[in-house]
Amino acid sequence: MNTSEASHSLSGSLNLTQLPVAITFTNSIPAGISAYRGRVPAGCRFWEDALDGAFFTSAEDHNMCAIGVYTHNLQASERQQTDLGDALKVFQELGYVRPEDVPLIPVLQSAPEYVVYSRLDAAELPPDVVLVFVNSVQTLILSEATQQIENQNAPAMGRPACAVIPQVMNTGRAALSLGCCGARAYLDVLNDGVALFAIPGAKLEAYVRRIESLANANAILSSFHQLRRRDVEAERTPSVKESLAAMAG
Repeated sequence: MNTSEASHSLSGSLNLTQLPVAITFTNSIPAGISAYRGRVPAGCRFWEDALDGAFFTSAEDHNMCAIGVYTHNLQASERQQTDLGDALKVFQELGYVRPEDVPLIPVLQSAPEYVVYSRLDAAELPPDVVLVFVNSVQTLILSEATQQIENQNAPAMGRPACAVIPQVMNTGRAALSLGCCGARAYLDVLNDGVALFAIPGAKLEAYVRRIESLANANAILSSFHQLRRRDVEAERTPSVKESLAAMAG
């Protein structure tokens, strides 16, 4: 399955309003992919900008986001190191991130020089992580897929949102991110009804196949349960077999 097919299937099965995003870490500049142009307040903004076209970034492009440089294990400048210390000090004063919380924040185990972002359907390189913008109904199907593929539930992560990428990279397992207040300020697509679900690229096809089946099953079972509710509210007491027959009719 190529990335275009995977993107089309995910979008159709989940009824996505935003296309999935492919993220790839590399130590060489990919041919045919341009460097990012412009400046962003945080690295998570690259997730949204990737919807407009592929690009690669280096540590310098993450210059305004010391947290993102930290979680992605990029080469930090002196300024970024200072900013990280200042940010953590403020977080501690607010009771937002305590000193004992810092070691629990996922940090990429590898140290890549570049990060490539693109829409999944236009990815030139195999994605390390596929990021999907999801609502609660879509997350339901994704969580069911995770249970079946990985025999466990996907962790639901909070701040910082960017930590979901090293979490998936380091473990090879999917994860849900509820975002953070920073990401929700910097990304227009991350509104109050949207979260982030990250799929390991190596398991993309397995996830796509499971999601196809689960989305179809959920659609059928939703109709079944809606029919049952109407019958019960009308003071009828159909058996499961009778409800199934009514659906088929």
